[in-house]
Amino acid sequence: MARVVTVAAAQMGPVQRADSRAHTMDRIVALLEQAAAGGARLVVFPELAFTTFFPRWLLTPEELDAFTEPAMPNPAVQPLFDRARSLGVGFSIGYAERAGEKLFNSAILVAPDGRTLGTYRKIHLPGSVEPRPGDRFQQLEKRYFAYGDRGFPAWHGPALLGGGVLGLLICNDRRWPEAWRMLGLQGVELVCCGYNSAAYDPNGGTTEDAALRTFHSRLVVQANAYMNATWAVAVAKAGTEDGAGLIGGSCIVDPNGVVVAEAAGLGDEVVLAECDLDACRQGKEKMFNFAAHRRPEWYGAIAGQTGAAPPPALDGAGQL
Repeated sequence: MARVVTVAAAQMGPVQRADSRAHTMDRIVALLEQAAAGGARLVVFPELAFTTFFPRWLLTPEELDAFTEPAMPNPAVQPLFDRARSLGVGFSIGYAERAGEKLFNSAILVAPDGRTLGTYRKIHLPGSVEPRPGDRFQQLEKRYFAYGDRGFPAWHGPALLGGGVLGLLICNDRRWPEAWRMLGLQGVELVCCGYNSAAYDPNGGTTEDAALRTFHSRLVVQANAYMNATWAVAVAKAGTEDGAGLIGGSCIVDPNGVVVAEAAGLGDEVVLAECDLDACRQGKEKMFNFAAHRRPEWYGAIAGQTGAAPPPALDGAGQL
């Protein structure tokens, strides 16, 4: 039996700091309903979808609380869970997870019947702890969030999701091949990745613009989908948010690395694709048959070190 699942990338336009939670929830539920009307069984929303991207500011602890979720679900987001269950649609969505004294940049994966399949906590946090003097916008994820502490889990989806192996990544994770390979080594067939990526160099400087950053965003999704023989759904929160630009480029990529559907603009938009999970078999059984071709005995440095370690230097005569 074919395992074809219609999946939606629910791109969101900007969520301004002044927007009420109820207004944002109305937008999210409207996107869910539009996706369901198009036949979607799984809807993927962006990173930190319920609020503006708050790490661009230096906030007090009291200010920070307004952007976090004490539980998932909670009364403020319950309308999404209720509507998704009534429509028989699963979803993933990113949020700031309050866990005791710690805050995680997290995403939840919910089945069409309302069951929580799993939660992922972002591991590759960009930015800095301290603000950069003189910069209008900051990237302070390292200040507010703890590093994810659950690794890269994958989960079996229910029959309505083709019984596929599903995984989650968040934003900067998609730029690190190790994250994809950890999912690939679990046989992942569909990776959901929400992001809020700046349309400028978020670390300062002028070497990156919106076009280049959008190109890089798609490049890493296409390359890693191909190298792990998996479908991938990459979904942006886009547009000008509180004066700061965010890239779009939401897309659905097949296991050959081909973009099969993509967003047209920078606003609220639903992008749909029929994802045949059995299409992953070509790569998993041939070019990227890990059992046949991987040589982990030579990969120790990947897990054993962080910074680059150059080879021995040459002396003045060109000798080692």
